[in-house]
Amino acid sequence: MSFVARNVARTLVQASCRGIHSTAVAQNPRQGKSEGRITCTLIPGDGVGPELVYSVQEVFKAADVPVDFETFFLSEVNPTLSAPLEDVVRSINKNKVCLKGILATPDFSRTGELETLNMKLRNELDLYANVVHVVSLEGVHTRHKGIDAVVIREQTEGEYSALEHEAVPGVIECLKVITAQKSARIAKFAFDYATKHNRKKVTCVHKANIMKLGDGLFMRKCEQIGKLYPRIQFEKMIVDNTTMQLVSNPNQFDVMVAPNLYGNIIDNIASGLVGGAGVVAGASYSAEHAVFEPGARHTFAEGVGKNIANPTAMLLCSSKMLRHVNLLPYSQMIFQAVQNVLRAGKVRTKDLGGQNTTNEFTQAVIHNLR
Repeated sequence: MSFVARNVARTLVQASCRGIHSTAVAQNPRQGKSEGRITCTLIPGDGVGPELVYSVQEVFKAADVPVDFETFFLSEVNPTLSAPLEDVVRSINKNKVCLKGILATPDFSRTGELETLNMKLRNELDLYANVVHVVSLEGVHTRHKGIDAVVIREQTEGEYSALEHEAVPGVIECLKVITAQKSARIAKFAFDYATKHNRKKVTCVHKANIMKLGDGLFMRKCEQIGKLYPRIQFEKMIVDNTTMQLVSNPNQFDVMVAPNLYGNIIDNIASGLVGGAGVVAGASYSAEHAVFEPGARHTFAEGVGKNIANPTAMLLCSSKMLRHVNLLPYSQMIFQAVQNVLRAGKVRTKDLGGQNTTNEFTQAVIHNLR
C-alpha cells in the first residue's frame, strides 16, 4: 500500500513540475509561456492586409502569445506570387484555425473562371457560417449608441454560386441556388449561437415576397428551426426594410440570419454604423475550421504603404482567435489594450478622425498590454 502511495505522490510531483496544468499562465500570461504552442495558418491578404497582420504579429510578440504562424500569401490579383490554394487548404485542415486578411476580388477573371479565390476557399473548407459581431466601441463616436447585433450569413450558396451564362447575345442568366439542407443548417447555427450567447431574438432576412421559391425556402426553414427554440423570439423581415431599419433604429436587432448576398450587404451597413471597416471583426466557421478575418471586406488598396490603416479590426480578430483556441488570458489582454486605446482617444487613425499612423496605434496597444 505504501508503494502505491509513493508512486501516486511521485506522479503528482512530476506532473506539477512538467507544467501539465497552466494555472500560473492563465492567471498572468505575461509571467511565462505554456509548454504547448499553437500553430495557426496566416493569410495576410491583399491591400493593407500585410500591414495589419504585421501589427498583430508585433502585439503577439510583445504579449508573449504562444502562437506560431504558418504564413501563405494567397491572392487573386497577384497570381504569380500566390501560393497554391491546395497548400493553403492543407494547412488550414491541419491547424484548424486561420487568421486571414481580406482578399481582393477583381471584376474580371484572367482564366475565365467565375468562381473567385474566396469562394473556392470557402467551398473547399465548407466555411458555411460567417459571423460578424457589430458592437459600439467606447471612444468611437457614431450617430447611434449601444449597438450590439450579430449578423450570421450563409456563404456557400445563394447568389455566389458562380453559375452564369449568356443565353443569347446580350442576355446573361445568373443562377441563385438555395437548398433546404444548407438553409436549415445556417438557421440552426443562428439559433444555437443565440442560445449559447444569451441572445433573445433571431431575425430572418429575406426577399420571399419576390423570390417566392428560393427565399421562400430559406424563410420556411428558419421558421421550422425556430419552433425548436421556444425561448428565442423569431421574426421575419424583408431585406430592403431591414436596411432602412438598420440605419434608423439599429438597436432593435439582436441576431440576424441571412442568405449570402443579403448578409454581405448587412455586414457592411452595420459596420458603417459603429465606425467603419477598420473596427469590426468577423469569423467564418465550418464543422472543423475557424477562419478569422475583418467583418467588412475591404482591402483599402488606396492606403497601401501609407501607414494609415486602422489595425483595430484585425487585432480584434486575433483576440477572437485566441479565445477560440482557449488562450483566454491573452485574448482578454489584447482586447482590453485595444479598448483602452480607443477609450482614451489620444491615438486615432484617420478613419476615426485622428492623424496617427498604423504603427503609432500598434505601439499604443502594446503600451497598454497588462
